[in-house]
Amino acid sequence: MFKSLGNIASVMKQAQQMGGKLEEVNQKLEAERVTGEAGAGMVSVEMNGLGEVIQVSIDPALFEKQDAELMEDLVRAAVNIAKDKTKEVHARLTQEMTAGMNIPGLEQALEQFGKQAD
Repeated sequence: MFKSLGNIASVMKQAQQMGGKLEEVNQKLEAERVTGEAGAGMVSVEMNGLGEVIQVSIDPALFEKQDAELMEDLVRAAVNIAKDKTKEVHARLTQEMTAGMNIPGLEQALEQFGKQAD
């Protein structure tokens, strides 16, 4: 019985550590920057690691073409590229955060998360 209490205490301690590290990861993600480009750089989207759009740049030549469909496609593509990069950053930082933590099944769960980011 006392052994299981020790295990519960250990899990609780790890959960507290995880909470502190999670806050640290969120701060790092907020500071991280990724860029997605489409149309040979005619459209670029900058996001932070949390997936929030920071800046959108559109080459003025696209406005001159007056091709709304093309512009929409390029913006969508640039956003999706940047979003994929944020997933990679998030997976990397999460793995760094959990390195050395002995939580059963955590490594497998992170591997699955990384596969979903692809």
